[in-house]
Amino acid sequence: MNPHYTYLMVDMGCLAFPLLFSFHPRLNFYKEWKHFIGPCLVTAAFFLGWDALYTRLGVWAFNPEYVMGAFMLGMPVEEYLFFICIPFACLFSYHAFTVLFRFGKRRGIRWFFLALAVGLMIAGIYNIHRLYTGVTFLLLSIALFYCIWRKVRFFPAFLVSFLFVLIPFLLSNGVLTGSFFDRVVVSYNNEENLGIRLLTIPVEDVFYAMLLLLMNVYGFELMRQRAQNTPVKNRSISLL
Repeated sequence: MNPHYTYLMVDMGCLAFPLLFSFHPRLNFYKEWKHFIGPCLVTAAFFLGWDALYTRLGVWAFNPEYVMGAFMLGMPVEEYLFFICIPFACLFSYHAFTVLFRFGKRRGIRWFFLALAVGLMIAGIYNIHRLYTGVTFLLLSIALFYCIWRKVRFFPAFLVSFLFVLIPFLLSNGVLTGSFFDRVVVSYNNEENLGIRLLTIPVEDVFYAMLLLLMNVYGFELMRQRAQNTPVKNRSISLL
């Protein structure tokens, strides 16, 4: 394979299975695309702005040897596709779990996310001098506190789907950071993170991924609720 297509192949690999099974007669995820597009684009715009700033500040960098060569705001076009392909795959998994399983109320899940939010807030403040660690932890903490305050009911399904997609997410990020091949597509400045790696993946990527999925799920559920003209907290599968 031409090395310049490395990042593109990661994007397409993440998209292929969910796109194909979107038309499964039991899942019918293609009918939910209209609820996915808007929140995905808003979330992508937020993350791409953050991404562009951190690229400019040297928090991370992209190796031109493993991308097609089209750059915008210092980022390869594959990075833009990343924030479409990955959320699509994650939302497909979330949707599949809500269709295939029923989740009751789980107060323990709410307490888990509350404890996580508090821990991330403390860790983020303590590591505020590390741009990737501090900002990621604080933003995720704020997002979790907001969802808890809004009494969203999708936390159990969200947690299960996040744990499920974490494996392919880490595999794809492993390819990008050089875990499996001698190709480092994305490199990180260790002065801006904790220096803790899962293989070659900064541990912050796990929380970055959680924030990305959380924002997409919240927006996805909000759009579905608006379409049904019912509040988010009353939806039977938006579980807490």
